[in-house]
Amino acid sequence: MAGKSVKLDIGTVYKKDDDGPYFFRYQLNGQRKAVSLKTKNQQEAIAKVRDLVPVVKSTTVELISAHVKHARGLATPRKTLALADVWDVYSKHPNRATPATAHERESYRSTFEEFVEVVAPYAKEIADVPPEVTDKFAQHMQGSSISVATHNRKIQRLRQIFATLKDYREGENPFITKSLFRKPREEQENGVRRLSFSREQEEALLKELEDPRRKVMNKAELRVVYNLGMFTGQRFKDCILLRWDKIDLNRRKIWVKQFKTGKDVTIPIAPRLFEILQEALSWKRDAYFCPATAERYSKTDAKGKNTGNNLVNIDALRVIKWIGLEPSAQVKGRKRKVTVYGFHSLRHSFASHCAEAGVPKAVVLSILGTNSDIVDKYYTHIGDEAQEKAIM
Repeated sequence: MAGKSVKLDIGTVYKKDDDGPYFFRYQLNGQRKAVSLKTKNQQEAIAKVRDLVPVVKSTTVELISAHVKHARGLATPRKTLALADVWDVYSKHPNRATPATAHERESYRSTFEEFVEVVAPYAKEIADVPPEVTDKFAQHMQGSSISVATHNRKIQRLRQIFATLKDYREGENPFITKSLFRKPREEQENGVRRLSFSREQEEALLKELEDPRRKVMNKAELRVVYNLGMFTGQRFKDCILLRWDKIDLNRRKIWVKQFKTGKDVTIPIAPRLFEILQEALSWKRDAYFCPATAERYSKTDAKGKNTGNNLVNIDALRVIKWIGLEPSAQVKGRKRKVTVYGFHSLRHSFASHCAEAGVPKAVVLSILGTNSDIVDKYYTHIGDEAQEKAIM
């Protein structure tokens, strides 16, 4: 029974954390209260609650005051923390989130600052933020023309911040409410989605990259990066930051530890890609397969935020425009355009080509990564023939 909540006639004895102390939650004048019992022993906690019974059952200020001194040994005054000071405290907290990129760390800060600005008229301290206030922020975001995914990421960040600073407030995390999150189906009618390249479009991309009249920075390396994307299905960053020690030309294999998922995948080198990789030996100068592009991609600003990745991505999109495709499209109700074609489209193309060729789904997953939801999109046709027979 230890560790579980215990309901009493006047309230509930419970734990916030498995290894933490017990708390006593009760109603006083229509308001929910919670106090730490400063013990991890359940029986001792229940015994301490009995000492608080007169306080909880009191109906006048005088009686409550009379028992406050007796209960003071149990109830520690809650530490106050102004919303304006939250980020400074959170950013130094040992239990704070530790995103892998400077960009995401900065996103935590900017999301919280946006929240503080919106709720300023309703709350000044972190303890003053009830679900009603978080709902106001969610409504604000719904009217700001951001995607469902961006909306939900912001709620998740704020939930993490409030969970980390739980000692500065009482009661449940105000961002735990499911209604704060938006549902993906809200965007199912926008009709714009990521598209894969056809084989003809892929050939056109490579042709343009070989055309001497087309100019783009580190063009020879970018051509190799495009070939890697086409023949391995790996993400942009994984292709650009591929290292020579992960390429075995003798055994014709490539090993990739995916940056996004941390998964290790092994990929055989296709004959056409093998020829391209051998050409790259001519510029080998350090650990990176495409050294100039990798150096540019890894550039950061004074705050440690990556800025080079966007520059290289712009070049990759420029190549797509060379074959007459528009990388993004405007969607009604969205502030930013939605990406239709990008380097990531090569990952979709890889899955599509494998499905068309009858490659087993498990094999494709072993190359793209076992959690790739892209594969499901292109392998739904497997049951089409059986379904048609059933309908007939």
